[in-house]
Amino acid sequence: MHFIDIAANLTDDRFQGNYNGTSRHAPDLDSVLSRAESAGVMRTIVTAGTLAQSVEALKVCETSPHLFSTVGVHPTRATEMKPDPVQYCDRLLDVIKRGAQKVVAVGECGLDYDRTQFCSKEDQIPGFVAQFSLAEKTGLPMFLHNRNTGGDFRRLIQEHRNRFCTGVVHSFTGAMEEMKAYVDLGLYIGINGCSLKTQENLSVAAAVPLDRIMLETDCPYCEIRSTHAGISHVKSKWPAKDKKKYSPDALVKGRSEPCMIRQVCEVVAAARGITEEELARAAFNNTMKVFFKDEAENMGSSPYDLSVGAVQSASIT
Repeated sequence: MHFIDIAANLTDDRFQGNYNGTSRHAPDLDSVLSRAESAGVMRTIVTAGTLAQSVEALKVCETSPHLFSTVGVHPTRATEMKPDPVQYCDRLLDVIKRGAQKVVAVGECGLDYDRTQFCSKEDQIPGFVAQFSLAEKTGLPMFLHNRNTGGDFRRLIQEHRNRFCTGVVHSFTGAMEEMKAYVDLGLYIGINGCSLKTQENLSVAAAVPLDRIMLETDCPYCEIRSTHAGISHVKSKWPAKDKKKYSPDALVKGRSEPCMIRQVCEVVAAARGITEEELARAAFNNTMKVFFKDEAENMGSSPYDLSVGAVQSASIT
């Protein structure tokens, strides 16, 4: 099987060996990416949440032909866009233009009412709305974030739906009705470990249309934990050590990585009653169609079914 991880926070300090301001080990992104490749992860989208992170993500992506990035502002960081979100977006647009061969989406953007201690609703909304202009100007899909917004997120998506081609609501944890509403709006649904905590979550993940599902890790967050409803379906495991006993040959306990997308696939496939290969193929093809549209069109109806070498070569050109 092979995969595209649509959400990896590879600019996070933990991949530099720093945890809560304390250095625990040497930077190990090379080891992380090597494990990802061994697990069948052929491409990874590095997500960004500020202007500075967007620049940093682009730099990380320039180190590998298999890394791509988003450019945008996370709702919890939307205060940075004040006092002029439009001017801030102009600077984001410059980053998109500079990284035209690597930037595949606008985002991570949206609304998050669970963490208004970091940014108020009043600042989040104009920050989100301003970023529709980036999608409109560039033709890029949107990488979307939504947490407990009482309908505001959906309302804004509906109001501005004609301004962007499509997008994915990533790390989806909402109810069945909400999922169906986004699918009806032509959006895709991103599933990671946080999407699989409860039986209700599993039911929603099982009901996402196969032609609208994407898989992700959102690393270093959102690993599938022992308390999660789908944990019994996890097959793939790796040696893991505490960060204080770091080894480059082992995962760091509590820090998820792109390789762990295999576990997400295993749980979702079991919940749906289909093979892991069937799910992996669908998610891969959906991701190519949205974020690598031109390549997908050249590859035909199922990029997944091409040889690994062919898809890897396409990522280099």
